[in-house]
Amino acid sequence: MTTPPLLDFHNVRVMRGQKIALDDFSLRMEADEHVAILGPNGCGKSTLIKTITRECYPVMREDSWMKLLGHESWDVFKLREYMGIVSNDLMLSVTCEASGRDVVLSGFFSSTAIWPNHMVDPEKVRLADAALAALKISHLADRPVEAMSSGEARRILIARALVHKPGALLFDEPCNSLDLSARQSVRHIMRTLANAGTAIILVTHELADIVPEIGRVVLMDRGRVVADGPKEEILQVERLAALFGVKVEMARRDGHYHLW
Repeated sequence: MTTPPLLDFHNVRVMRGQKIALDDFSLRMEADEHVAILGPNGCGKSTLIKTITRECYPVMREDSWMKLLGHESWDVFKLREYMGIVSNDLMLSVTCEASGRDVVLSGFFSSTAIWPNHMVDPEKVRLADAALAALKISHLADRPVEAMSSGEARRILIARALVHKPGALLFDEPCNSLDLSARQSVRHIMRTLANAGTAIILVTHELADIVPEIGRVVLMDRGRVVADGPKEEILQVERLAALFGVKVEMARRDGHYHLW
């Protein structure tokens, strides 16, 4: 049986207030692909993420559809079991006294903390501890979030996203505000997951986040896809200079790209 595409967006339009944030947006991604979506601030990347996670909904119109794994409608909780989300926005809503294990466990409830109405059974705790161990951060299980570095907190969010053992992970600007060591750690985790068979959707404005395992790059500008194809064809100096509106230089080393 053929696996349906992970994403299949066709002529999607999304409004944010009175503004068109995505316009005639089309993107198809197979269930086993690793794809980077690259674009400047304000190009619609955040709206795209919120549309994928069902926080934003497209305008109903003819010849337009949005499917995830072949389905146009989803129970949001079921969707989040299949697709883990690593977003800086999540950490902003985490209470400072929450422990690392609490944050990971919150992934079962699509929250950012454990509340009295949440039923945490031993199996959930086992899976949370396994996710922490897989990222080699078991020592953070009982540490309050307020006592963690930015890099440690980011790895906790990745463990939270992995607790369901999802088929795909969506990374939203994963290295934003991290120091060099933490960036290298997060990128190494992305590589490990990609090589283990987890589909990676990376949304970023940083070329250095595009790890070698990502073979396809989509460029976004003003709510539209302006280029889509193999990484080597899309990541060209002239194209990136036009996208970001500045003169740039680019270097490539061991499958990594750097832009300045």
